[in-house]
Amino acid sequence: MNLKFNKIFSIFCHICILFALIFLNSCGLYKPTSTKDVPINDKAKREKNIQEGRGLILLSNKNRKGGGNFNFANSNELWRATLSILDFMPLSNVDYGGGIIITDWYTDENNTKESVKISVQFLSSEIRSDALSIKIFKKDCSNSESCKISEVKSNMSKEISFAILKEAAKIKTNSQIMNEEYKVLDPK
Repeated sequence: MNLKFNKIFSIFCHICILFALIFLNSCGLYKPTSTKDVPINDKAKREKNIQEGRGLILLSNKNRKGGGNFNFANSNELWRATLSILDFMPLSNVDYGGGIIITDWYTDENNTKESVKISVQFLSSEIRSDALSIKIFKKDCSNSESCKISEVKSNMSKEISFAILKEAAKIKTNSQIMNEEYKVLDPK
């Protein structure tokens, strides 16, 4: 009796597995792929996954599409140009993800009673005039009791923006030239 039950149970399990495989295949969970569509080497697979926004996401929002936003990485010309232009000032807050750079108070050796602080917010990763929001703050400590902080309303923010855009254009041109030279040296 026990042997007959084991045989029936074994056949039942095999039938369930067969139906599960047929159901999974017809559901579209299993999708056969061609080697034309999937890169073979690991580097190309990673690049394709990044471009498609794939990755491991825990506790994700159902409305969210893509795996992340990496616009302000060090490959971004505006980011690199801003760091290059503001390299003489100490940095207080630098956030790739938020797209913001805030300098610390900078004091010139000739005028120790005044300090300047610059905030650069990236509104776009494209090199264009409305991609940056630059605010300049001035701290005046000529009164020994307290310092007065105010936002500078002058053309200085436009000049800094122009310098950053000009430097970003140079960086982009140089990287395109380097990419062209690399393609000539290593055609794949």
